[in-house]
Formats: sequence, structure tokens, C-alpha cells
Amino acid sequence: MRRLVPALFALALAATACGSEEPSAQQAEAKTLTVFAAASLTESFGALGKQFEAQHAGVTVKFSFEGSSALVQKLTQGAKADVFASADQANMDKATKGEVIDGQPSVFATNRLAIAVGKGNPKGVKGLADLAKDGLTVVVCAPQVPCGSATKKVQQSSGVTLKPASEEQDVKSVLAKVQSGDADAGLVYVTDATSAAAKVDKVDFPEAAGAINNYPIAVVKDAPQAALAKQFTDFVLSAEGKKELAKVGFGAP
Repeated sequence: MRRLVPALFALALAATACGSEEPSAQQAEAKTLTVFAAASLTESFGALGKQFEAQHAGVTVKFSFEGSSALVQKLTQGAKADVFASADQANMDKATKGEVIDGQPSVFATNRLAIAVGKGNPKGVKGLADLAKDGLTVVVCAPQVPCGSATKKVQQSSGVTLKPASEEQDVKSVLAKVQSGDADAGLVYVTDATSAAAKVDKVDFPEAAGAINNYPIAVVKDAPQAALAKQFTDFVLSAEGKKELAKVGFGAP
């Protein structure tokens, strides 16, 4: 009996140890969801990514924020991603024609242009026409970038011709030049100017209503994490997603 008791005790300890290891064996497998998204989505998608991670144990959301045209080029050249969110329909159409999109894209938000100026608006910019005046350094997005395409439409519809000092590859680069003082004003999205309210002032102008951008999102073809990609797109399209996007001024689809 004296020999049996220690043996039984050892068996009990072993069983307890095995039981304590069971939860760790059931932990969610670590997965990385790769999202290619337009630069203007940086703040909103950054917040949504954290929320999505909190709701999906073991999942890390990795973002690549650039101009939509650059992202489409990467996808068509074979870059691996799970989700693509564009700042306009034209670049999503290019991705679809390039056969890198799985299924039908869905529009999740809208955006429009605004003028970003230095804090206090030292040059006294009041509207779009002011950007054509001499002595003002203005920067815009390149034509192939969604914010550049919108800028071109606004110029055509308003009759205002701009002479930009530079044409940037994404909207954040335009914003950065205004923030640094390298430019007096820049055409950006309302959402970018709102997100950077501590560093720039925003000047709205009525002509922007003539160039509203739709933002579509889709799962990438042969996505490494196809199931998670669908869940993320559904999350962006949900009431929670729309609420986060609205915080910086994105409009409803």
C-alpha cells in the first residue's frame, strides 16, 4: 500500500499536467491577412485592422498602403495579397480585367476632394480658383492616381486650370508637402485633411461635388487567406466598418 500511494499520486500529477496543456494545444493557428489598400484609407483601415484582430484570435492584419494604381500594378505582376481596396472604380476595374480579383467588388464608401493648407491658412485660400493665382505653390496627385483623376475632373468641370509644382504618386505625399511647408496648398481628400487636422486646415469647395470617388473592396484571386479575406471585406461593409470610416468623413456608398 505504501508503494501504491506514491505511484497513484504521480499518475494524478501527470494527468493534471496533460490537462493544463490542452488549452494551448487548442490555441488558434497564427495567420497573417495581407490587405492592399489606397493610401487615403490609412487611418480608417488601421483602426479596423486592430478591431478585426481583436475579434479573430491569432490573426495579424498586414497593410500595404499606396496609390491604387501602384497596388493594381503590383497585383497584376504577381504580388500576393488577400484583399484589395481601391480609392476609385477605375483601378478596381483594371484589377478585374487583369484577372486578379475573385468575385464581384463591393463599394463600401465615397470620398471627395478638399484643399489642404497650412495651419491658420496663411495664404488666405478660399476656394478652387485661388489655387490658380500666381505666387501660390500647389501640389496635386498624378493623373493615374484616383485623387489625381478627381482633380482633373474638377478642373474640367470648373474651368479652373492649375499649374502644380508637382504631381505626387499618392494623396499622403501631397498632404506631407503641405504639412512640411514645401507647398502652400494641395488637393487631397476630405478624409486626409480631417485626419491631419492638427497639422493642416481644410478648405471645402463646391466644385468637389462633381468628382465623387467610389471606394470598392474585393477579395484577391488565389488569396492565401481567402476565408479571412471574405470576413474582412464583410467587416468593412458592416455597420461597424461604416461607423469607423465616417469618423474621418467618408460618405456612405
